[in-house]
Amino acid sequence: MSDMMARLFGTNGVRGVVNKDLTADLALRLGKAIGSFFKGDVAVAMDTRDSKDMILSAVAAGMMSVGANVINLGVTPSPALQYYVASHNIAGGVIITASHNPPQFNGIKCVGPTGRELIRADEEKIEGFFSKDMKCCQWDSVGTMSSYASATEDHVNAVLKHVDADAVRKAKLTVIMDCANGASFISAPLLLKRLGVKAIILNGDPRGIPERPSEPTEENLGELISLVKSKKADIGIAHDGDADRTAFVSDGGRFVGGDEGLSIIAKYALSKKKGPVVTPVSSSSMVDDVVMKAGGTMIRTAVGTPTVTKVMLDNKAIFGGEEGGMIFPEHQLCRDGAMTAAKMLECIAKEGPLSKQISKLPVYHIIKRKIDCPDDLKDPLLKFLKDANKGAKADMTDGLKLIYADGWVLARPSGTEPKFRVYSESKNKDVALKRSDETVSKAIEFVKRASN
Repeated sequence: MSDMMARLFGTNGVRGVVNKDLTADLALRLGKAIGSFFKGDVAVAMDTRDSKDMILSAVAAGMMSVGANVINLGVTPSPALQYYVASHNIAGGVIITASHNPPQFNGIKCVGPTGRELIRADEEKIEGFFSKDMKCCQWDSVGTMSSYASATEDHVNAVLKHVDADAVRKAKLTVIMDCANGASFISAPLLLKRLGVKAIILNGDPRGIPERPSEPTEENLGELISLVKSKKADIGIAHDGDADRTAFVSDGGRFVGGDEGLSIIAKYALSKKKGPVVTPVSSSSMVDDVVMKAGGTMIRTAVGTPTVTKVMLDNKAIFGGEEGGMIFPEHQLCRDGAMTAAKMLECIAKEGPLSKQISKLPVYHIIKRKIDCPDDLKDPLLKFLKDANKGAKADMTDGLKLIYADGWVLARPSGTEPKFRVYSESKNKDVALKRSDETVSKAIEFVKRASN
């Protein structure tokens, strides 16, 4: 995060290694900038990382020093904070989380009065305050801090209003839930109890260093997959650290890719109401196939929830999402892990076993890789790849997406860590792998040369 003075915010807020990139001093100054931007009551919440109290305290102190009042929700899932902000008519919210990043990271993410993540123009305004000499308010105008303990329960109750809970109860489902020792340790068991399923909870105690890595990928969910098999469960559900993303394991113990889950719920949503579905350029062509067949229309965007939600709002989309982070506009315009879990349970209760639904999806092979790439080499690497593929059919919506008759390759810089991502997809696995190898090799060689 060496260019932090130039640009603070990445794809999902400000993130960095604690006490290296993301220090208490930076958090305090950023808190002053956030408080100066919002100018009103601001809710704050955090996930379970060890650094949560230090970062939240510094941000809160900065906001109060410029006159903002802080409402502390404590350890709370990101979508629960977003629901609180939207339903309480306050200026905005801040969640202290690094989501799926390793435990040495933390982050600061802002949401506006509607609960949606801030658009880039608003982040730039905060960066503008950050870059100036911010003066504290007078002693008699200093903000206050209060606490609110029911945000998680309020959010669960809101989710249940949009789910056919009776259908889920009647299905008598067995569910294995992996909370990642994160912010869903209260909300996930509560939701499953209200839905009347037989639930087994994994990693349900909050801790700064989780039992398994926070990102709910197949390689990180071995215990969940094994339990789904041994208990003959109907589904396994896994959250990331702040519970805005959800991954699934089908009956029989098969990991369900993020695009598969997105496709299944998009198809179910379109069976109730026709309209646009929004997803980034990084999502599988499988989503397009399913949406078109179900009578919907597809809109592709740049990667990042703020962009996806804005396009959803502008186009009155009925559903959207990316990488296991699904967005249900009838509930709220943000990634919501609890809503995603509940809606998938409803989908199974009404449409049958998840394994059978997956078997009906078109088959694509997508290979997702990331390489180490310092932040200052991200733009040069992207330019290099563009120059190396001049003349090819390309989509520049986000990074470089090369379009072929039998697939595509997407190369784009990560907005959350010093990495560069390369996705390659084709119905032919060997073709997807060959293109992935070629692009990754070129990228690694460029970074090596540029680093010397």
